[in-house]
Amino acid sequence: MTLKEVLTAYQERVNEKLKQAIDGLPVVAPKLKEAMSYGTLLGGKRVRPFLVYATANALNADLKLADAPAVAIECIHAYSLIHDDLPAMDDDDLRRGHPTVHKKYGEATGVLSGDALQAFAFEVLAKAEFEKDMLSNQVEMLKVLAVGSGYQGICGGQELDIEAENRLVSQSELEKVHQYKTGALIESAVELGLLCVKDLDENIKKGFRIYAHCIGLAFQVWDDVLDIISDTETLGKPQGSDIDSNKSTYPKLMGLEKAKEYAKSLASTAVASVAALPFDTRILQDFAMYIVERDH
Repeated sequence: MTLKEVLTAYQERVNEKLKQAIDGLPVVAPKLKEAMSYGTLLGGKRVRPFLVYATANALNADLKLADAPAVAIECIHAYSLIHDDLPAMDDDDLRRGHPTVHKKYGEATGVLSGDALQAFAFEVLAKAEFEKDMLSNQVEMLKVLAVGSGYQGICGGQELDIEAENRLVSQSELEKVHQYKTGALIESAVELGLLCVKDLDENIKKGFRIYAHCIGLAFQVWDDVLDIISDTETLGKPQGSDIDSNKSTYPKLMGLEKAKEYAKSLASTAVASVAALPFDTRILQDFAMYIVERDH
């Protein structure tokens, strides 16, 4: 199968599981439930669930084990976007070509829907039925998700991103921002895929972790590039929003062409790190290159 076919298959799989999970919630607060569904199911590339599935599949794991972590990490990603769009953060009106959650449902419901999705992610993963010999892996998955979504992950990264506004930061400072804001959850996705296998060799884990670190950074560098070279319709959010917010970006720091070259070098390192492993990692390799070739 081609990368496009695999991406589509995993998108469809996680979308179905996400819908089932959210639809299955009791009707406690209908507006909030609708906002959670809207913020989660309104399109998206499903990069993080893809990485959970693709990593697990490369290791010949049962994909049923990957369903709960794939759903959970997408709920975390959705919550982070909902909060990222709020007036107190990036104050964006569009997400994936549609009104952001707080624009459609109000700011208070926007905050609550993000809060609820974050908690729901852990509920989904904790309630998943794992065999007895995989229970320690399930606990480790909860830990990985907690670290990637909290102070040592996207929350810490978002704070660093805010502090970097309206000033020129060094490349090392900028990479620290994105290591946490974007990279942490991408690394968590690969780690969750690794945890679908019992007692995996540490050298194998190392190769996948290098891959995850490199694509996490490449993803953000290329997003910064797209903010300049793409357009609002293609991006599904306001083009030039990083410039308007006076954010620190890679093109601003090193120039557009060097930023492109840097992203591509990171993708190449990612490819090499998994190509050497004794597994069929071609889809993961193709995905690394897709990151720096996409238009949105």
